[in-house]
Parts: sequence; structure tokens; C-alpha cells
Amino acid sequence: MPARQDHRLARTDEHWLTLPNPHGVPVEICAGGDVPLERAAVTEALALLETAETLERLAEATPGYDGPAPRITRAALTPDFHKGSGIPIGTVLETEHALLPQAVGNDVNCGMRLEVTALRADRVRARLDALERRLRHLFFEGGRRIALTPVQREALLRDGLPGLLLAGPAPWRGARPDDADDALDRAHASGFPAATADAFADWVGSAGGAPGAASHDSVIGGIGGGNHFAELQYVAEVHDAAAAHAWGLTPGTVVTMVHSGSLSLGHQANATALDGLRAGWPAGLPRPRNGVLPFLLDERSEPARRRYLDAFGNAANFAAGNRYFLSLTMRAGLAAEFGDAAARLLYDAPHNLFWRDGDRVVHRKGATPAGGHAETAGGPYAMWGEPVIVPGSMGAPSFVLRGHGSPRTLASACHGAGRRIPRGASARGGDAALDAFLREFRVVTPLDHRDPATARRSDVMAAWRRDLKQEAPWAYKDIGPVVASLRGGGVAAPVAELRPLLTVKG
Repeated sequence: MPARQDHRLARTDEHWLTLPNPHGVPVEICAGGDVPLERAAVTEALALLETAETLERLAEATPGYDGPAPRITRAALTPDFHKGSGIPIGTVLETEHALLPQAVGNDVNCGMRLEVTALRADRVRARLDALERRLRHLFFEGGRRIALTPVQREALLRDGLPGLLLAGPAPWRGARPDDADDALDRAHASGFPAATADAFADWVGSAGGAPGAASHDSVIGGIGGGNHFAELQYVAEVHDAAAAHAWGLTPGTVVTMVHSGSLSLGHQANATALDGLRAGWPAGLPRPRNGVLPFLLDERSEPARRRYLDAFGNAANFAAGNRYFLSLTMRAGLAAEFGDAAARLLYDAPHNLFWRDGDRVVHRKGATPAGGHAETAGGPYAMWGEPVIVPGSMGAPSFVLRGHGSPRTLASACHGAGRRIPRGASARGGDAALDAFLREFRVVTPLDHRDPATARRSDVMAAWRRDLKQEAPWAYKDIGPVVASLRGGGVAAPVAELRPLLTVKG
């Protein structure tokens, strides 16, 4: 329901609300009057704030703890705020002397990667049928063929994408010499150093064959499920001519956008954290009612915390590599159809991650960094502010903005439009609406619904349609008011509007 109708929310001006709570945690919400917020998500946010009391009790019950009082210092909720798994999507949480793995979640370093090509929309639009066939083969019919050696796998997990690209030749289709430099200066974080990759030794050693030999990987380069995608878009409208020109976003230019994360590795990293927290929970202290288990930043928790941080770093690094290979697959499809389709990274930004600065930790779950001039000083975006990538729903426009480093949101913005309808309910949506959508928009999936043999399988088609309905436009908020809230609230300013040509869904 609209936030202004929820008695627990207090509107402070046209673009901001506060969330009063008995724990005294300052909570600000960037959401204009046209942006609906779920009552269930607000209830979930209030439950999350009970962790302030958990931290107090945990410090009291931990033997020998004599450090500073752990606390939640601030929280911000972005315009795409909606119910998640235990902690709402669109939550930014700042703590002191405490780390909350669940405030990042399972899909560690899920994020967006945006590349700018040299192609024009009219040329691509005329050959979408052929391009769809190529992309289906590349993504789903054995065409990826990403060969990695054990050395490269371990380099990626321990040192991130720069580690991978410096570990040896990059023989993959579409790879360019600029990629190594771009991984350092056109990404919010170039890597997350981990002391070991032991948590994922099975994947590192899964190359098989002769020692040191490369083998084709069946894991990396996968889109994943849910709202993850790889999309071909074009610049439809420019809102900031100077920034758009500097970033290569001229009208009609084709871009590729990738949204994916750490796949099963993130789930394993989060499970590592929860296993360690449960094992070390003080005897006699009841588990938190909201289920959120925090680490204190003390010596007692250091061994379990270190195991988690290494696994977390591995998963975060894998996610950045995964988005890179998804982009390479898009490059390969475009090159096969149109010749050499040069593509250059504009930005890679995470939206499920935490950032530690001494004893201060900023957690983001479904929220993207939106730094301003100070946060981007010394880099290629210092003049403009950090690129902020905000996708719409499938078939809807997306936006590229530039961040302002707003302290009210802890220099954060939303990572999308945000769900309007839960997945279960949207899966029961009308067939007529889905058919109308598919007549107007091209979705590339493992299943070719136009194939007569496939169309005759009613059971297969029913499952395919159910999955698409969960990500259909009616399940999501309108992107327009969401971006207007970011602009009006001083969080980020639109640079360009992107419209889709086709979407690849897993």
C-alpha cells in the first residue's frame, strides 16, 4: 500500500519518510508519494531493528567481551524497498563493532554490469531473429565453452577479476586488452582479497584432465534464476548531455546490461556464517526473535568470522567474474552476427555487499552504491559522481544515473524498480496479459516457445509461462516514480534512459 497511508511512517517532505521505532535507530526512506511501499516490508524492517537489542544482549552474554558497545547507528531504505528473506530488499544498514551477514544475504555481490558497444539500434533491431538464435545457443545450448585452469579459478576466487585477468592469457571469445584495466578503475570494487579459496576447493579442482590444463566450466557464466538477466538495450533518451557524452551514451547506441551474482557460492558463504554464529552463540542466551544473528568484532568470534570472510570474498570475486563472462557471451553473440562489435565497460556495481571501515560496517542488501565526487575522487568518474545502474522490469526502460553521495541514504540508491506483487501471486497472473507482452517483446530462454514441438508440450509450456509471469512487468513497480524519487531526494541524477531490444533469462 502507499507509504503515506501507513501510520507507522512519517513523511518529512515530498521525497522522504522516517520510520519511528522503539530502538532509537534513525531510519530514513527515500520514496516520493507515488512510490508504493509494502506494509509487509515495513513490518519486516521494524523486526530487523530488534537487532539493536540483540547486539546489547549478545555483548552482555559473551564471556570476556569488554569492547565498545555494538550498535546499529543508522538505516536507510531505498525506493525499491520490498519484502525479502528476513531482511527487506533495499535496506542499507550501518553498524559499529558488529557485522550482520544476513544484511547482505545469500547472493553475495549480486550486481549490475553495463557495457557500451559501437553498434546502433536500427542495425541490431533488423536482425533480432538471427541474434536470438545465436544467443540461445551461446547461453543455453553448450555454446559458452569458457575454459579455465585451476590456477585461474583460484586467482579469481582469491583476488577477483583483476587476479583472473593477470593469471595468464585471456583466450575467451570477446575478451579485449582493455578489460584488465577496466576491472581496476571502472568497477566499484576491483576485488575482495581472500587469504584462501579452500571453501571452494572442489570448484577450483574441477577442471580435470592433465594438471594445469583448462577445461570448459559448467558453472561460471550462468545467469541464474529469478530476476537475473542479460539484456540488449539502446540509449533512448539523454537527460544529462555532458555526462552521457563522456560515458559514450549517445542516442541510438546499443548497450548490454547484465544482472547476476555469485550463484551457489554465495549461498555457501552465507551458510558458513550462520553455522559459525549458531555454534558460537552464548549458552543461555535466547536466539533472536527475528532470526538475525550478528558477529561481534571481537577476538572470540575471529576464527568463525575469518572463515566467513574468506568464503564471502571468494563468492564476491566469483560474482564479478560471472558478470564478466556473461558480458563476454553477449559480445560473442553480437560479433558473430555483426562482425567485430567492440564493447567497453561503463561500470560494474554490486548491490548485495558490506563495506568495513575500521569498526564501522555499511551493509547493503538490494541497494547499489551511489557515491558522489568525494567517493569517486582520483578515478574516471570523479567529475560526475558514481554511475548508478537502475534496471526496470523485464521489457521496461532502465536508467543510468550519477550518484551524489547522499548522507541520508549512506551514499546508496535502489537497485531496480522493486517488486509490486510477490512471486507466488504474480505467477498466477492472467494468460492474456502474458500473451500480449510476448507479442511485443522478445525474451530468450532455454526453451524456444515458438518451436512447434515445444508448443505441443502443455506441461512444459505451463511451467515456462509460470516462471515468466513471476518476472513480468505487472509484478514490478513503475520505474518512472522510483527514478523521480532518487532525483528529487538528491540521491542521484538521471544521465540516460535505456530501452530493451531483447532479454536473456535463465
